[in-house]
Amino acid sequence: MSLSSLSFDTKPRFAVGGPFNRRYPPLHHPRTSVSYSAKRPSVSASLSVAADSASTESIARIESLSQVSGVLGCQWGDEGKGKLVDILAQHFDIVARCQGGANAGHTIYNSEGKKFALHLVPSGILNEDTTCVIGNGVVVHLPGLFKEIDGLESNGVSCKGRILVSDRAHLLFDFHQEVDGLRESELAKSFIGTTKRGIGPCYSSKVIRNGIRVGDLRHMDTLPQKLEVLLADAAARFPGFKFTPEMLREEVEAYKRYAERLEPYITDTVCFMNDAISNKKKKVLVEGGQATMLDIDFGTYPFVTSSSPSAGGICTGLGIAPRAVGDLIGVVKAYTTRVGSGPFPTENLGTGGDLLRLAGQEFGTTTGRPRRCGWLDLVALKFSCQINGFASLNLTKLDVLSDLNEIQLGVAYKKSDGTRVDSFPGDLRLLEQLQVEYETLPGWNSDISSIRNYADLPKAAQQYVERIEELVGVPIHYIGIGPGRDALIYK
Repeated sequence: MSLSSLSFDTKPRFAVGGPFNRRYPPLHHPRTSVSYSAKRPSVSASLSVAADSASTESIARIESLSQVSGVLGCQWGDEGKGKLVDILAQHFDIVARCQGGANAGHTIYNSEGKKFALHLVPSGILNEDTTCVIGNGVVVHLPGLFKEIDGLESNGVSCKGRILVSDRAHLLFDFHQEVDGLRESELAKSFIGTTKRGIGPCYSSKVIRNGIRVGDLRHMDTLPQKLEVLLADAAARFPGFKFTPEMLREEVEAYKRYAERLEPYITDTVCFMNDAISNKKKKVLVEGGQATMLDIDFGTYPFVTSSSPSAGGICTGLGIAPRAVGDLIGVVKAYTTRVGSGPFPTENLGTGGDLLRLAGQEFGTTTGRPRRCGWLDLVALKFSCQINGFASLNLTKLDVLSDLNEIQLGVAYKKSDGTRVDSFPGDLRLLEQLQVEYETLPGWNSDISSIRNYADLPKAAQQYVERIEELVGVPIHYIGIGPGRDALIYK
């Protein structure tokens, strides 16, 4: 069966270095310090844009972004944020992660087409002039971080002096991952569907104030006592968690080795970021993990992540002032996907969802789990835009829809009595009962993956893009039509 012959089920669904006070290291290969509004040297060759005019326009578009800009997800994650960050990073001095942990899975490709799956290291790492910052709001699993760094280095990507880890970031231990699995088992049929990377338990340790931070590794004399408190707490809470003195000794010895290796990376990133912004006038790009509809406050609680992937998380996760933050770009897939449990109003549980999953290769970067698929939900997208104040959007994977005769947009929610619901509700019982109102647009039935100019897209594809802009009220400046760096249309 082909995508063009689909019969879509449109019912809403609900599936349950050095001394502590040392100066921070300089930027790796710092660019000339200039005002953020000044003209910056272009790197058009690396963008591989087909036409010179399109290349000039794309460079101008990117260079017009604010000194501190951000890329955030609009949906339930997996929108393709890493690719845009990788491209934009060529015009920024610093790329910073502000929240989440190794539950993020950002897939990017280098200029030779080699694939890199990143979880903790910011997606700017492939650009050799970019300094990558892991901010205080991130939870850091050191074995995973070192594995990523080793993998990058083995593939010719230099990380030395280019990755800074906040001394205020919390450490995620292996036992946090074990506790994550025990918690999911305990929830049984109402499980959250986490990545089981220990993110929630680590943030829980942080919030109840017995967590261990990166800076604590500089005081190994007190680490055993702090770690014992954490392990004993987990053992008291979960009968299935077996805590022994030998486990404590082994963990302490392992972290002695980790501490020595991590020392060159440890930085007061709050001071570093503010100095880079205010004094050195460096350009900063913030890379969000997960997405707004998974936000701990604004997402489909409790089926959410444990941090704030929306705009507010930038300030709390990096220690920079709200007035410093400028243009934010929202990344949204041309359809909708979700991993794990929780509400998904436009989900298609039939053959259509299966074919979208195959055409879009919708399997998790972090877990490999098949993603749930459905139509683009404009109610959720407008809600996300409202919360974040996006200056523009990046519509990704438009090419996945190329074989469809018709495409549907979820444009409104209605109660069973026909009453419209104007915003995305926080009441999950209400959300479960809502019906989605769809608008049907024509498909374009042609391959668009080689197109690089917006004017060359089929009229139906342009109509789809412009209808989204019209209904959401935010311009779409970037359109993804494939996984590669060059598979991007600047509108």
